Amino acid sequence: MTDHLFTLHGDVLAAMRRGPKPFAKLAFVLSEAEEPADTALAHFRDRIASAGAGDGLLALWNRTLTTWDLAEQADWSGSPARTDARRSDAYDRLGFGGDLRKALDAAVPVFKEPGPTVISKEFASWYSRDAAAARSFYWNSYEQLLRRKGWSDEAVAGLDEASHAVVERLSDPTRTEAYGARGLVVGYVQSGKTANFTGVTAKAIDAGYRLVIVLGGTLNLLRGQTQRRLDMELIGRENILRGADPADPDALVGIDYQDDEDWPAKFVGHGGRPSALGAFDIERLTTRGDDYKSLLNGIGALDIQKQDRTRPLHDPVNLHRAAARVMVVKKNKSVLDRLIKDLKRIGPILSEIPALIIDDESDQASVNTTDPKKWEEGKVARTAINSQISQLLGLLPRAQYVGYTATPFANVFVDPGDGEDIFPRDFLISLPRPTGYMGVQDFHDLESTDGTAEETHIRGIYEDTGDRLQEALDAFVLTGALKLYRADHGVPEGPFRHHTMLVHESVRMAEHAALALRINSMWHRAAYTSQQGHDRLAALLASDFHRFADDGLPTPRSYGELKGYVSRARQLINAGGTPVLVVNGDTERDYTQPDLDFDRTPHVWKILVGGTKLSRGFTVEGLTVTYYRRTTQQADTLMQMGRWFGFRPGYRDLVRLYIGREEPLGKLRTVDLYEAFEAICRDEETFRTQLTRYAALVDGKPQVTPAQIPPLVSQHLPWIRPSARNKMFNAELVEIRSPGQWVEPTAYPTRAGDLRHNTEAWRPVLDALEPAPVTLRYSSAEHDRDDHYEALLGTIGHSALISILCDLKWSAPTQFSPHLQSLVSAGDTGNVIDDWLVIAPQQTSNRGTDASILGSLPLSLARRKRRRGDLFGAISEPKHRGVALRVAGGPGDSGDPSVEALVRERRGVLILYPLVEEEPRISAGGTIDPGDVVMAFCLVAPASRRAGQETLVRFRAVDSSKGDFAVIDREECGA
Repeated sequence: MTDHLFTLHGDVLAAMRRGPKPFAKLAFVLSEAEEPADTALAHFRDRIASAGAGDGLLALWNRTLTTWDLAEQADWSGSPARTDARRSDAYDRLGFGGDLRKALDAAVPVFKEPGPTVISKEFASWYSRDAAAARSFYWNSYEQLLRRKGWSDEAVAGLDEASHAVVERLSDPTRTEAYGARGLVVGYVQSGKTANFTGVTAKAIDAGYRLVIVLGGTLNLLRGQTQRRLDMELIGRENILRGADPADPDALVGIDYQDDEDWPAKFVGHGGRPSALGAFDIERLTTRGDDYKSLLNGIGALDIQKQDRTRPLHDPVNLHRAAARVMVVKKNKSVLDRLIKDLKRIGPILSEIPALIIDDESDQASVNTTDPKKWEEGKVARTAINSQISQLLGLLPRAQYVGYTATPFANVFVDPGDGEDIFPRDFLISLPRPTGYMGVQDFHDLESTDGTAEETHIRGIYEDTGDRLQEALDAFVLTGALKLYRADHGVPEGPFRHHTMLVHESVRMAEHAALALRINSMWHRAAYTSQQGHDRLAALLASDFHRFADDGLPTPRSYGELKGYVSRARQLINAGGTPVLVVNGDTERDYTQPDLDFDRTPHVWKILVGGTKLSRGFTVEGLTVTYYRRTTQQADTLMQMGRWFGFRPGYRDLVRLYIGREEPLGKLRTVDLYEAFEAICRDEETFRTQLTRYAALVDGKPQVTPAQIPPLVSQHLPWIRPSARNKMFNAELVEIRSPGQWVEPTAYPTRAGDLRHNTEAWRPVLDALEPAPVTLRYSSAEHDRDDHYEALLGTIGHSALISILCDLKWSAPTQFSPHLQSLVSAGDTGNVIDDWLVIAPQQTSNRGTDASILGSLPLSLARRKRRRGDLFGAISEPKHRGVALRVAGGPGDSGDPSVEALVRERRGVLILYPLVEEEPRISAGGTIDPGDVVMAFCLVAPASRRAGQETLVRFRAVDSSKGDFAVIDREECGA
C-alpha cells in the first residue's frame, strides 16, 4: 500500500535543499488532489506522535531536522548549530505550531553533542552547500552505505559537517592560480578517523580533485586495511570490476577481493559504471595486495585526458569529465621513490592536476626529525619520508595536504617558517568524541573523585599483587564466554566476531617470544576443563564481572548458566593449536599471518603479544582484555599504545585493563603507567578544550591561526618528554582570559617551607570567612542536577586577592601565570572586577576532618593525591561548580534565593580547598601545621558583559635576533 503522506513529505523536503521553507504552501502545490488530508498538519502531528521506530516518515524527518540542527553554516538562521534556538528557527520557517513542535521534539530531540573545532586562517569561500549538493555522486553513495551499516542520522550528519569543514578549506580545484593548502585533522585513538578522510575524499573528488594519494602507514598490513576500506566504502564494485562480468570466473582473474567474504555484498554499489550514469569513474592505481609499483600501463595511467586540449585540466570543461585516480601507498622510501619518478616523467600537466594527499598517522615518519644544529648553512636537511612528501608537494603545485592523527603535538611543532614542510598553516580541525566511543573518560575519573571508571575497568599490577597474568587470561576466557552468552540472548553478534587480548610488556622481540612461550605454558596449566579451573572462573565472575555488569545487557545469574559457553570460548581461543600470536618483526611476512587477518578470517579469538607494531594505526578488533606494562618517555608513543580505546558495542562493561602501577624506569625509580596515561590524556583534553575556546570568531575573524597553536600545548609529566622540538616559533602565550569559566590550578609546591609560605599568604582570606555556615544549592533541570552543600563564606577585594596570588609559590609557575596575567590586566581590558566571593566547602559527614589553620575557623580538609609528578589530579568536586559559575554571572537561575542574593555584577568566585596528602596531624587544640597543608583553590572570574566578543589570548613576540629572549610587552605581576 502506498504511503501517500511519506511520498508527499519526501517531495516537499526535497524542495528544501537550501533550508526550511513554509511547509503548508509547498505541500499544497505538490499534493495529489485525491489525498487532501495529507496536507493537514494535524494529520502529520498524529502520525509522528504514534510513529514506531521503523516508521519511514519519522526517519525522513529525523534525517532532515538533524541535518538542519547540525549545519555549521545556515543562511536561514542566525542561531548556533546544535541548539534549541536553531531548531526553533527551523520550525518558524516551516510554519509549525506548538503541538507539532512538541511532537517532533519528543520524537527527534535536538542533538547537542559538540561538533568539530576549527582553527583556521581566513579562506576564500568556494565550497558552499549548494555547490556540494550539485556534485555529490560519491558522497551520496558513501552516505547511503553508512546508513545501511546502521549509522544514526546524527552520526551521518556529524560526519557530513566535519568532512565539509575540511574540503571547504582546501583550494578551489578550478581556480586559475595554484595554491596548496596544508591542514591537520585531530581525532581520538581508534575513533574512526578513516571514516572522516573517506568522507573528505568522496567530497573532494566530487568537487574536482582528480588525483588522491593516501599515505597509509608504514606496513603493507596497514596500507591494505586502508585500501580495503576505501575500495569497500567509496570506490565501489563497478570501479573495481571495470566492466568485467562478475558472473564470469575468467573475467575475474587478477581482480582482488574474490576471496573476501564481504565481496560483493558489503561493497558499495553505484548502480552501474559511474561514467555511464553522468558522473566519472575512479581508477585505482593500487590494490589491496599491491602497493604502488612502476605503472604497468606506463605513465599513461597518470596522464589524465582532457576534453578540450586548449584549456588546462583544472578548467571545469575538462575537470568534471575526467576520471579520478586514487592510490594508497606505504610511507616507504622505495615505494615513494617510484611514485616520484613516474610523476616527473609526466611533464607540464602535473601543474594542472588538482591533487589531494591524505597522510594517515601523519606524526609517524612524516615529520622531519633532523637536528637543525647539524644542517649545512642555509640548507634544510630532511629525513627520507619527509623529503619525499616535500618533493610530492613540489611536483604537484595544486596538491592539498591533510594530515590525520590522534597525537598532534609533533605536527604543530613543525617549523611554520619552512614553506616546503607539512606544518598545518591553513587549518587545524579537532574532531568531536564520537557517540559510543570508549575513551579517556571511561578509564579515568577526570572530572570526579569517586573512582568509578577506575574501579570498573582498571586492574592495577603492584609489587604486592604479583603479575596478575593468570587472572588476565582467566578474564579473557570469561569475557569470551559472556559474549557468546549475550549473542545467544538477543545481543547482535557482529561485534563479537573477533575476541582478542593484547599483551604489551616490552619493545624487544626476544622478550616477546619468551613471553608468548610463558603464556602458552600458563594456558595449558590453567585447567579450564577441570573443576579447579571452573572454580577460579566462577570466583572471578562473582568478584568482578557480576559487580560491574551493564544492567541493560543479559548476564548470567550464576556460573552454572555460563559453563557451557566457557567450553566454547576455550575452543575458539585454542583453534589452530595455540592461543597466542606473536606480532612483531622488521619485514612484511611477520605481519601476514592468516590468523591475524581480521577481514578474511571468520573469527580471530587470540592473545596477541607484541610491541610497537601493535600500536600505531593497527586496529585490534574485538579487544577486550589488555595487559600493559611497557614504559616509554614519549607522550605520543604512550598515547598510541592505548589500543583499549575504541568502540565496544555490547561489551563495554567487560573491558579490562591490567596495567603496571609500579613499573621500573631506570635503576632508581618506579612509575605508575595508569597515572601516566591520565596525565597525557589530561594534557590532550586541555589542548582540545583550549582549541574549542579559541575557535569562535571575533568580528568575523579568527582569534588564532594554526601557527599560534604550539603555545597552547600543556606541560607533561617530568619524565615524559614531548614528541618533537618546540624551538622556532615566534610567539609565546602569556595570557589566557577565562571570564565566567572554571580555572583549577594543580601545580602546588611540595616543600614544607613553600607550603607554609603559601598558607601564610592566604591569611587575609581565612580571616575574612564568616563563622556561620550557609547551605548553598544549585538546581538545573536541563542537566538533571540538584547539588547542595554547606560552606563558610567571605568576601575579599580584587586588589587584595591579586596580591595573594602574586605571592604564591608553584611547582610549575607557567601553569597558572597566563590566568594570573589576565586577572592582573582585567581592568585594562574593560573587565573590571570589584570583589571575590570566597567559598570554603565544609564536609558534613562523620568521615570529614576539620582543623584550624593559622587561627582560622575549623575548616574541612580534603584528601587528594598528586597524580603526575608534582601535579595533583582533580581537586574540585563537581557539585561545587554550579553555585560558583552562577554567582560569577553564569546564565540560569540557581533555584536558591540565598545564592541569587550573592550574585553581583563584576564579582568573581574563589573556592578554597585546604588539602592534605596523607592522614593529617591534628593537634590537641584542633590545629594543623601550615606546612602540612596545600592551600589549593579554584576560581571563576566574572562573566564578561561582552562574552564572545573579545580576544581570549595574548602573545608576546620573541625576538629571533636575541635567541630565546622574549620582548616583554606587559608589566610583570607586582612590578
